[in-house]
Amino acid sequence: MKKFLIILSFILFFALTGKAQETKSLPKQYQEAVTDILGKIPDAAANKATQIMDFAKSLLGVRYKYASSSPERGFDCSGFVSYVFKNFGFTGARSSRDFAKQGKQVALNEAKVGDVLVFTGTNARLRTPGHVGIIYSIDADGKIKFIHASSGKAHGVTVTDLEGYYKTRFLKAVTVVE
Repeated sequence: MKKFLIILSFILFFALTGKAQETKSLPKQYQEAVTDILGKIPDAAANKATQIMDFAKSLLGVRYKYASSSPERGFDCSGFVSYVFKNFGFTGARSSRDFAKQGKQVALNEAKVGDVLVFTGTNARLRTPGHVGIIYSIDADGKIKFIHASSGKAHGVTVTDLEGYYKTRFLKAVTVVE
């Protein structure tokens, strides 16, 4: 759907600014309607979070592999997150502890798509970083989904709701890429 909207916006843009407009102008009501439509279409191509998520989604299903950051061999949690961000110029972290120290910490209710979530390891009583993921989506009610490489049931890159088990393990959210 996003690709369709982007293509439509380019067509409309070129139709309004190209040679067609030089020789014959669209009636004012159509120009206003097109301007209104273009104003409502998000600029997905320029949105860094959208680019990050599109890239991360392309890795869904890649298997889990401990201590790996390669789509060919598989990913562990921090290997997945570092691989995604490395493709956008961020090379400062490889482990969950590194991600906990990088970037700018933000309150969970102020976090946005593309921010990194830091969790404890499997023992939630030990409040030290042991797992990471990237915020995948936030719905209108504030419900967060994150994408991560899981050694659990999915045993690979998957999307999970931030609730229950993961909510109890949540440590902090960090903005890595502005």
